[in-house]
Amino acid sequence: MATLSSKPGLRYSVSDWATNNKQISHTAEKKRNVSHEIRQEGRALRNETTSKTNWDEYDSTRRLSDRINDVTRWKENLKACAQQVDAEMDALTLSKEETERALAATVLPLEVTAECLNLREGRRGMELVCDPVEAELKKEVEVIDGAQRILQQCIDQAFEQLCRLQEARQQLTIDLQDKIEALDVDMSCLSLTIRSPEISLKPNPTRVPPGSTTPQQWEQFSRYNITRAKEEMQASVQIRENNNVQNDLQFNTAQRMTVEFALRKRTHHEEQAYHEMQWQLKTTQEEIAELEKDICHLEEDMQAKTAPLKLVHTRLENRIKRPGMDLCRDEVNSTTAIILHSLQSLKQHEAQMMEDLSRKQDALSLEQRSNQTRQRLTLGVQTEGLLSAVVPLTNSSGRHKLDLA
Repeated sequence: MATLSSKPGLRYSVSDWATNNKQISHTAEKKRNVSHEIRQEGRALRNETTSKTNWDEYDSTRRLSDRINDVTRWKENLKACAQQVDAEMDALTLSKEETERALAATVLPLEVTAECLNLREGRRGMELVCDPVEAELKKEVEVIDGAQRILQQCIDQAFEQLCRLQEARQQLTIDLQDKIEALDVDMSCLSLTIRSPEISLKPNPTRVPPGSTTPQQWEQFSRYNITRAKEEMQASVQIRENNNVQNDLQFNTAQRMTVEFALRKRTHHEEQAYHEMQWQLKTTQEEIAELEKDICHLEEDMQAKTAPLKLVHTRLENRIKRPGMDLCRDEVNSTTAIILHSLQSLKQHEAQMMEDLSRKQDALSLEQRSNQTRQRLTLGVQTEGLLSAVVPLTNSSGRHKLDLA
């Protein structure tokens, strides 16, 4: 009879086999559930990250657009302020140039007044008087000196203010240039999309660069530049309002007219005195001629009456011997002595009048020369008005204007 061979080893029962199969199925189902949950979580995370990425991209674009609007607004404010500063600098420059012309216009009146004073120092004798003309001329010198000091002070203030305006304008220019460059960068960033070929991953893109500022500091910086420029413009307007050249010119003109009136009045008085002296001299000379004629007649009579004269002389000589109070002067001798003394006195007075007439003529000539000298003021004013009408004004600020277009 044949024998069946059997495989050695552990044998499991049917129940063990069924249990094992059931456990494997349960484990597989559990693993599948875990995998399903992981896949669902991955899909949810992917949807969430996609949504967040899209929102962040939109929010970043919106914020960048808002930032561009802010930069554009401040750029326009800086541009408008810079244009206002330019206009104020031009106005202050014109005011400064007008003041400089007014200061230059005071040189000729001062020279003329000094020349008139020097001319009047040439008067001689009693003609060298301290009259109202001299007082007005000295006052005119003081007025012109005061006007020159005021005008020079205004010019210095305008120059210093132009320097301060130039500094404020330069600061506005720098800030405006930075705004323009920043606006170009932001506009370039705004034009980028996820399909742009120039985008790429960068190392440490969230780093804070050195020298960066906060939005508050950025806005405060531009606000300070505009505020400073407006303050300097206000100071410039105040300087231009205080720089009233017309008042100084009117005051100088009034003083010049006062001097000319006093000079004309003094000249008229000297002409009257000169003509009076001429008449007195003529009358005196006529009197001297009459007196000399009478003396000649007396001499002729004396020649004709030599013998009677000898008799008179003898009697006079003999009468000198009278004693005491009886020795009185003879009437004939007294009359002759009086006539001779009168003639000498008239000739001496004639010489004095001739000298005084010469001095008056010199003084009158000096006054006429002073009048002729002061006519240069009228010619100078006319020439100055003509030159100011044809000579173009130049900008003396010397600044470099930024192209704001």
